Parts: sequence; C-alpha cells; structure tokens
Amino acid sequence: MNSTKAAAIAPDEAIAFFADTRAQTEALVAPLVPEDLMLQSMEDASPAKWHLAHTTWFFEEFVVRKYLPDYRAIDDRFAFLFNSYYVQAGPRHARDKRGMISRPDNAAVMAYRAHVDEALGSLLGGDRDDGDEIAELVELGCHHEMQHQELLVTDLLHGLSHNPLLPAYRAPEPMPVTGEVPLEFTRREGGLVEIGHDGNGFAYDCEGPRHKTWLEPFAIAQRPVTNRDWIRFMEDGGYENQALWLSDGWACCQREGWDTPLYWWHQDDAWWNYTLRGPQPINPDAPVCHVSYYEADAFARWAGARLPTEAEWEVSFRDQPITGNFLEKSQFRPLPGNGPWGDVWEWTQSPFTPYPGFRPPEGAIGEYNGKFMVNQLVLRGGSCATPAAQMRPTYRTFFYPHQRWQMMGLRLARDL
Repeated sequence: MNSTKAAAIAPDEAIAFFADTRAQTEALVAPLVPEDLMLQSMEDASPAKWHLAHTTWFFEEFVVRKYLPDYRAIDDRFAFLFNSYYVQAGPRHARDKRGMISRPDNAAVMAYRAHVDEALGSLLGGDRDDGDEIAELVELGCHHEMQHQELLVTDLLHGLSHNPLLPAYRAPEPMPVTGEVPLEFTRREGGLVEIGHDGNGFAYDCEGPRHKTWLEPFAIAQRPVTNRDWIRFMEDGGYENQALWLSDGWACCQREGWDTPLYWWHQDDAWWNYTLRGPQPINPDAPVCHVSYYEADAFARWAGARLPTEAEWEVSFRDQPITGNFLEKSQFRPLPGNGPWGDVWEWTQSPFTPYPGFRPPEGAIGEYNGKFMVNQLVLRGGSCATPAAQMRPTYRTFFYPHQRWQMMGLRLARDL
C-alpha cells in the first residue's frame, strides 16, 4: 500500500486528518461492551479490539519508530500481537487466533493508542525538515485506519449475527418508503478510454498507473440490483438452477447450502434480514447486500445480462459527485434511492490484477496490495460501511468470489 500523491499533505492538514480518523474509530466502538470487542466469528474477521490495536501498530511501526529514534514502546510484544501480514515487519500472531487475545484488555489497548498518538503528535507538531514526508505517511496510515473502520463494522455484524438474541448495535430506525424504480440501462459508446489514478491526490498503489484500455459499446444499469429483484430470482429457482452458475460457484453454493443472501430468513410470510440495527423486514427497493461474486454472476445470467468490468464502471460514474450512504451517515445498512456511490460495493467481472506498469513500493509497506493480486475480483463504489473520505473514482477494493460478509451487491451491464 502506498500513496501516489504528486505533492505531500501539509503537516497541519495531517494533524487534523489524524485526529478525525482516530476519533471516528473510537466512536464506532463506544456502544460496545468488552465482550463485543472480543468477537471473532471466522478467520476472515477480526475482533474490534484487534482493529483498534492493529491500526495503532501501523502508525507505530511505519512512522513513529522510523522518525523517533528515542521512542520507547509501551510493550514490545504488541508488535507480534498486532502485526497483520507484513512479513518484512517480523513474526505475527496467527490470524484465526485473534479472538483469543483477552490480554491486553481494552483499557490497555486504549492506553496503547494514546501512547502512540502522543508520540506521533510530537512528530507532526515539530518544525522538521522531513515534516512533509512524515505527514504523507500519516495520511497513508489514516486511510489504512479507515479501511479497518469498514472491516470493524462488517466483522462486528458477522459476529453479532451468531447470537440467537440478534442484538442491535444501533437503535432500529424505519427505512424511507419508496416505490419500485424500473431497471433501465444507459448506453455507452465505448472506445479507447483512460482509467486509473493520475497521481493528483491520495491513492493506493493498485489504483495506478493511469492507462488506456479499449471498451466495446455497452449498456450499464442506472441502479443496482434490489432486494425485490433478488426475491424474483429466488422465486424462479435461481439457487436451484445449476445452468446459471459457474462450476466453482455451484460447488460453493451446494457446499455452503446457500439459498438466500447472507443474514436473510423467511418468517410469517415475509423476508427478514439481520442488520446492525437488529432484525428488520427486507426493504424491497434497497440494494441487495451480502451476496458473493458467484451469486452475483448467477443473477446476471438469469437476468440476461452480465456484470460490468471495472473499466466500464469507472468511466460510467466517475463524473458523478461522490455523495451517498457512507459510514458517516451511521445507517450501517443499504438504503433505497441513492446513486452509484455508497450503500453497497458492486461486484465487477474484473480480476484484481496489476495495471500495466504497476510496481509495488519497496519494503514492508509495499506488501499491502501487490502480493494479493491473484484469485480475487474487483468491486467498485463504496458501501454504507465505507468512510466517505476513502472514496474516489479509481478506488478498487477486492475480495475472493465466495466471500459475502462485506456489504456486497451488484449492478448489471449488457453488450450492445
């Protein structure tokens, strides 16, 4: 992971950005009890307490230790406990055992955050020749922490969903009442286009370099696939029709017993789902959420369409203002009636591979994206758990095709 900025963020801007980012993380965990902070429901998910500590380790490892030679760690063992997968940064605790770290307790983790925050504040507040360099690393760390804010929310949802009491993280609120929006498509002429980050402003390394690619004429849906659409797919036997599914997808569907999106169930002649606002009736006009790539691809075949490529998605929506249902709205669930940004990440058919000319940065900090560029698919657009400050038209997130616990949905495309 790295920045492709043309110019470094100013130290005073970095101070404010850092303070806001750290405060947002702590606001997310404020409603939780200590038992909630320990939940780890599967290997892909991590406890909220671990997210609090790991993001702190990132700043300590890549900023504080590098620029404060007399820095004294609050506990050197934290480097082992809270490293994730940075091999060059040293050994690390097993990923599937993070929920076993009852000590340090929550108070100790918060003290760790305060200790590193104080050290980093002294770096940013000083008059240093390398101040711009430090500020740019801090900006990177803030974006890294915002990614973990999103993971914290979705990991918590998955963990709480295993509780038969179906507790609410936030108080239930009714959804807006909307009508069905017809599924219509916008025609695009295609041709030679440029996609990817141009180096002006922050981006992760995998978003560049900007490059040319050819698009055949296509049409893309004006709205995402909704719960209403998905119920029609289910009622038409979409989960039982092997002809709609990729071979790996059908095997996964049968093995896992999928017959609805994640967190759905049928009760009293109505569809319900579990959300961070507790159990709620399915809103038919909200974007469908928590579906895998395999399910999205099967739905697209059923609908006589396909998933867009990431290039088609980017050129279709990059000029639309990035406003929508993001993390800061505190809805923590998709809502009906929004544009392409927010609510749900949208699967594309594009593999997460390097753009032409991509080179990962040197050192441990370069391990973030490059080594994961295989066997995963790109999603675009952000979700109701994504911080708005993360979003830009070139942002690529990526997951394995079987994964469903993130806020994942889809939008259709067609060849012309």
